[in-house]
Amino acid sequence: MTVKYLTQNDIAQRWAISPRTLERWRWLGIGPRYLKIRGRVRYRQEDIDAYEAEQVRGSTSATAPALGGVS
Repeated sequence: MTVKYLTQNDIAQRWAISPRTLERWRWLGIGPRYLKIRGRVRYRQEDIDAYEAEQVRGSTSATAPALGGVS
């Protein structure tokens, strides 16, 4: 099984957000799970897919999960 790793910039581009937003989320302990290896942050594709699945809502009145979703 091959694991695909994404960079902070990959995720920022995918979600149309600033890379700094992801940095802030990590500092706050929210957002998708990540790995830090040799000082470099990487996101596993499976963790990103899981985080996105948790964000799915059926209506605008649907309750969001606790801040950060997957941690």
